Amino acid sequence: MRIIAGKYADRKLTSPNDFRVRPTAELVRGEMLRMLKDDLPDARVLDLFAGTGAFGLEAISRGAKYADFVEIRPSSLHALKANIAALRLLKNTRIFKRDAIPLVAALKEDSYDLAFADPPYNSKMLDRVLESWHATKFSRVLAVEHSREHELPLGDDRRRFEETTITIYRWK
Repeated sequence: MRIIAGKYADRKLTSPNDFRVRPTAELVRGEMLRMLKDDLPDARVLDLFAGTGAFGLEAISRGAKYADFVEIRPSSLHALKANIAALRLLKNTRIFKRDAIPLVAALKEDSYDLAFADPPYNSKMLDRVLESWHATKFSRVLAVEHSREHELPLGDDRRRFEETTITIYRWK
């Protein structure tokens, strides 16, 4: 796994040694970041269910100001911390070892410019993140990765892949 584009292009990312973690395919991550290219410059980013931190780190590589990462699994936290250290981004990042659901429920309107959410496929956690986002609009843009079978409300943009769908929601 690597950073695809920007300042840190081609830098390798450490992945957790955990069979339960499903890293986002590079093709999917690349397409999502291309869909969000106009939202990235100087963005305040939130990476929920961060895993390796690939979404947030890729956003910083492409011009985001900083990223906050929310992750609770120890193996993912270890990989995330290693990736932030390897890219020397300690000043541009924060890590919250917390459950993402209560964290987003407590956020205020416009806390972030861009939020990524990639929870375990087919879990209700994504539905709960969407409920919180619709209630408070904690970010101007919410970009989610989900299984193709997980039915979500239509967003402003959607791309489908073999097993994965990207849905982008924008606060208007």
